[in-house]
Amino acid sequence: MSSIWHPFTQHGLGEPIPCVVRGEGAVLHTADGRRVIDAISSWWVTTHGHAQPRIAAAIRAQAERLDQIIFAGWTHEPAEEVAAGLRGIMPKSLTRVFFSDSGSTSVEVALKMALGYWLARGEARHRILVLEHGYHGDTIGAMSVGQRGVFNRAYAPLLFDVETVPFPQLGAEQATLDALERACARGDAAAFIVEPLVLGAGGMLFYSPDILAQMHAICARHGVLFIADEVMTAWGRTGTLLACEQAGVVPDILCLSKGLTGGAVPLAVTMASEAIFAAHWSDDRARMFFHSSSYTANPLACAAAAANLAIWREEPVVERIQRLGTWQQHHVAALTGVRNPRVLGTIAAFEVGAGESYLSDMAPRMMAFFRENDVLLRPLGDTIYVMPPYCIEKTDLERVYRAIAGVLEHVVA
Repeated sequence: MSSIWHPFTQHGLGEPIPCVVRGEGAVLHTADGRRVIDAISSWWVTTHGHAQPRIAAAIRAQAERLDQIIFAGWTHEPAEEVAAGLRGIMPKSLTRVFFSDSGSTSVEVALKMALGYWLARGEARHRILVLEHGYHGDTIGAMSVGQRGVFNRAYAPLLFDVETVPFPQLGAEQATLDALERACARGDAAAFIVEPLVLGAGGMLFYSPDILAQMHAICARHGVLFIADEVMTAWGRTGTLLACEQAGVVPDILCLSKGLTGGAVPLAVTMASEAIFAAHWSDDRARMFFHSSSYTANPLACAAAAANLAIWREEPVVERIQRLGTWQQHHVAALTGVRNPRVLGTIAAFEVGAGESYLSDMAPRMMAFFRENDVLLRPLGDTIYVMPPYCIEKTDLERVYRAIAGVLEHVVA
């Protein structure tokens, strides 16, 4: 019996845990010879496909030159290449690139940057504003700015207080804007953190670019820093490189991870405006930005990210995203017996059943059916979503939706 403690897994249920031995494109191969379609990009990270040749070759070549080096006061070519590459495709005002190792830590960095900015300016701004149903990771700061509930109830004594703005439900968006206006007008808010256009773990909740633009405008009017958590939504997931593009929004701080390396290895960056960097710039060592990890800007991960950036520059990634989005629209339009079907970019989502909670037995039964039919899907409560790598073959996506039809007939019904 394995001694591994798996994430988001209740081992007491005795559910099978397949062993994957190889990945190729949108397909996973298991130790018992099964061919499994990865319809969620292995938790939203794999953009160009598993074992992408250019990324794998970059990691292999880098491993023969330099595998790890302290990044405090030192640098290396892969990190410089990634920073320059990001400056070339991200909003021009985001001039500074701070490396970390996961989406959660990129959010921690963003929060610390925001608070440090106001401290350096001598202004008493310390409150963080958040959007209802948000999720930003599972470290303490990231949990603090996420939705409170069963996920973090045990850790409540560790979490700091935030002010929550209601999610902009269709038809009730003005309530969100009014609440944000009141919160910003008090004058002590340091930053507002949002997942642009799509709240992922909150249930793949969509809202419009116009609302995102209006929320950004409110923050700008009151001088509140705008943090865009694009850990999941960036790298084409919503149809554009950044979700913020669709709203014409440029955040003060941008969090990136997941698809940054094409999903091959862990890496994250927090990009910040020059004003935020300048607030920490000094000849006083006590005013430096106090954050790091042992593997900050790991050369192997940076080599993977540099290869990913080259793929975006040199290959028809946008066309692949558009093709997948069209396929998703077609399949979702054909569904029956579901609620609130929706597609944005490469993300498709809909609800099933009668509104079961996250901890109902509906999701485990659906996951079991998908697993038995060689499809990797992991519903969020009663929300089924499909978010495959951009390279998925049309026949494999059809298999995914046949499995969904089977779930609707044999599990949900």
